[in-house]
Amino acid sequence: MSIAVEKGYYGEFGGSFVPEALKEVLENIDAQFQKYKEDEEFKNELSYYLNEYVGRPSPLTYAEQLTKKCGGAKIYLKREDLNHTGSHKINNVLGQILLAKRMGAKRIIAETGAGQHGVATATVCAMFGMECVIYMGEEDTKRQALNVFRMELLGAKVIAVKKGQGRLKDAVDEALKDLVKNADNTFYLLGSAVGPHPYPSMVKHFQSIISKESKQQVMEKEQKLPTAVIACVGGGSNAIGSFSEYINEPGVRLIGVEPKEAASITYGKPAVLQGFKCLALMDENGEAMPTYSIAAGLDYPGVGPEHSYLHTTGRAEYVAVSKEEVLEAFQVLSKTEGIIPALESSHAVAYALQLAPTLSKEAVLIVNISGRGDKDVEQVFHMLNN
Repeated sequence: MSIAVEKGYYGEFGGSFVPEALKEVLENIDAQFQKYKEDEEFKNELSYYLNEYVGRPSPLTYAEQLTKKCGGAKIYLKREDLNHTGSHKINNVLGQILLAKRMGAKRIIAETGAGQHGVATATVCAMFGMECVIYMGEEDTKRQALNVFRMELLGAKVIAVKKGQGRLKDAVDEALKDLVKNADNTFYLLGSAVGPHPYPSMVKHFQSIISKESKQQVMEKEQKLPTAVIACVGGGSNAIGSFSEYINEPGVRLIGVEPKEAASITYGKPAVLQGFKCLALMDENGEAMPTYSIAAGLDYPGVGPEHSYLHTTGRAEYVAVSKEEVLEAFQVLSKTEGIIPALESSHAVAYALQLAPTLSKEAVLIVNISGRGDKDVEQVFHMLNN
């Protein structure tokens, strides 16, 4: 199944619904992205940092004990948790900051929910000597205080957003306002596969390294493609990166796992949100509905336009899991494999625990472990002991 993206559209989803002042900025970013994404010097520099700084390729680890516990399908874990900074976010920020550098930007802004994108952005800004401002919902700064300290330690200025619910959506709103005001010297380094064009396609491009690697790795280990690829979905960056190389492989099931408390695909309707059209949770007044997930990185009322398209065309499946199932999965993977996953990634693990026993031993599942759980251990401790 080939997806032709016309002016940032995936079917009816995507586009760029922004003020004129922002349109010109985004068109310039798109032009530069198109220019550099296939440029050999750019690709070589990105490859150098991914290998020498991030530590790629990340392993595709056979989860032997988890497989035995579940019975059924063989479970492999794509280990994005082993990247420098502890998640998949670094793949995209490196690509975007190399683009920003070529565009002459001196100041980088970003939004963050769980803090992993903020940490990754602060990390590369420290390396390239750029000013860094991170917008984060006030509620999330409390939930992820350790990541706030990490960002500040790396030299970033963290601005707690008190408007709305004080969560990820509100942080994106403030970052977009900042970009309009400071477009002459500022590059907005957006972390998820959401927002106005060209961000969804740009994030997918830089995150597709996940599935490029996993496809090669699973062929080497199993001599066949996986039965299914499973990834958590909030905005959708790790999932679109995990799915990318398999979209045109109809025999591979693509499964995105949402939190029941913020299941934009499962319960959402087509709407325009933060400059793009997607499936979103909206109230009767056309306002984004409040969401709450125990995983701050999935706490978003919409989802990337390509995920919206993959759902409506039936190419990908999207399911929702409860916070109880997520907490159980967090503990099960820790105890069976000695790998503590992020709460976001635990959503994907939770569904793998349900799916694997229903499949034959010949089936192969790839579960994307999008990040490590260090940032969540204190939060989980309080949830389990209250």
